[in-house]
Amino acid sequence: MPEEQRDEVDRIVASWNRERPDLDFEPLHVLSRVGRLAKHLDRERRAAFTASNLESWEFDVLSALRRAGSPYALSPKALLTQTLVSSGTMTNRIDRLVGRGLVARNTDPSDGRGILVSLTDDGRSAADAAITRLVEAERSLLGDLSPADRETLAGLLRSLSLTLGA
Repeated sequence: MPEEQRDEVDRIVASWNRERPDLDFEPLHVLSRVGRLAKHLDRERRAAFTASNLESWEFDVLSALRRAGSPYALSPKALLTQTLVSSGTMTNRIDRLVGRGLVARNTDPSDGRGILVSLTDDGRSAADAAITRLVEAERSLLGDLSPADRETLAGLLRSLSLTLGA
């Protein structure tokens, strides 16, 4: 492979192959790149959320509510399922979002003992602004790939994700 087409992972794997020829470093070619790309993605996501005056955890909750569709309300249990956090963590997050005026707690009309967490107008605006910035940032990260390459990559990553149960 010409030097201009080699990246840092190629150089790392070549060094390991030289030092440990007894090991097969093929997984590093894929997963080291995924890890490095994840760092770029994390930076872009943090920037998109910061520009929207949100923390990433705030966006996780707000986006779950926004994706739920009108009336943009879910039970705390449904939010737990979508955001993969503990009950205590979710309670704390809801409290903080209520304090910022981004969500409200309401009695569930179908179960007077239950609670629904709903987006306020400010919460919906914040979620919409953040997702717009996020999509633009992520499109920029993929900008040098053709639509066909993006589709192929998405399919391969989907297959790996399904295999891992992620």
